[in-house]
Amino acid sequence: MGYVTSLFARKVVAAAGDGIDAAEMLSLVGIDVDRPWNPKQMIPAERYYDMLERIADQIDVTDLPVRTGASMRLDEYGALGLAFKAAKSLGASFARVERYARLWTSVAEYELRPTTGGTLFILHRAGERRLGMRLSNEATLASAVSIARQVCPVPVAPVEVLVRHRAPRSIAAHEEWFGCPVRFGAELDAIHYADETLARPNIVGDEGISRYLTAHLDTELSEITREPTLVTQAKASIAQALNEGSPKMADIARGLGLSARSFHRRLSEHGMNFQALTEQTRRDLAEGLLQDESRSLAEIAFLTGFSEQSAFTRAFKRWVGVTPATYRKEMAHR
Repeated sequence: MGYVTSLFARKVVAAAGDGIDAAEMLSLVGIDVDRPWNPKQMIPAERYYDMLERIADQIDVTDLPVRTGASMRLDEYGALGLAFKAAKSLGASFARVERYARLWTSVAEYELRPTTGGTLFILHRAGERRLGMRLSNEATLASAVSIARQVCPVPVAPVEVLVRHRAPRSIAAHEEWFGCPVRFGAELDAIHYADETLARPNIVGDEGISRYLTAHLDTELSEITREPTLVTQAKASIAQALNEGSPKMADIARGLGLSARSFHRRLSEHGMNFQALTEQTRRDLAEGLLQDESRSLAEIAFLTGFSEQSAFTRAFKRWVGVTPATYRKEMAHR
């Protein structure tokens, strides 16, 4: 299960205004409005998408992502926001996002990729491209421009903004906010910046503060990415058993020297269950195998526990949002 920072939910609800019941919406993602906000609180991504879709049932959300993004403030991002400010240039700021975004979300990754006439700041988010995710992606791109404008001494306008899904009924608010063409139905979710824009010095670039903050962020990142030993061992056992079909929890537990009941309890302590762990192992294994061009899709389907390639293709598209063949092509161009 993936997570995002609760900040995103609070910002969306605030941007939605009086047309919704804020307390009701935030309760859907486990946020109690009567308690002080914990900036480190994470919420399940799927519940966040559910909340966005519930809001869409009640109000017109055509420009909600833009209004949400416009409301983002670097000070609300904690140490990451400070590190973004302290970087020497806008390009260095976005490099911090590329490296440390895992502190705010486990369902999205960012990539800086050189392109003709500049650099693409790319949002990678796997999964079904449901309405909630599409709204979240638009808000994320708008947020990236908002925080860029807060550190740059001159007005920032991208060359172009690319959005993978189809356009809403109007994109006037999008193009007004971004200050450039917004192309929906593109191959990527990305912001195209000119090289001279990314090379501009930031208002408060400070090398000393920057080193201190990145050291702090490196420590935080190592803490959240450290996987419990039990989980690591269980994933290895599951991966080895997949070519014989779907592993059974009792068999994996036995191999780890545990009863099925103890294994279940210990996974629960880490917020996991066996089915989700098996699914994640299959996905991780598939993504790794797809980078090996010598392996056929049929072979990868077998190694990840699928009796038919078609079943593997359906599952992989559900996990990542694209077919295995498309994913392989995308990885080859990274």
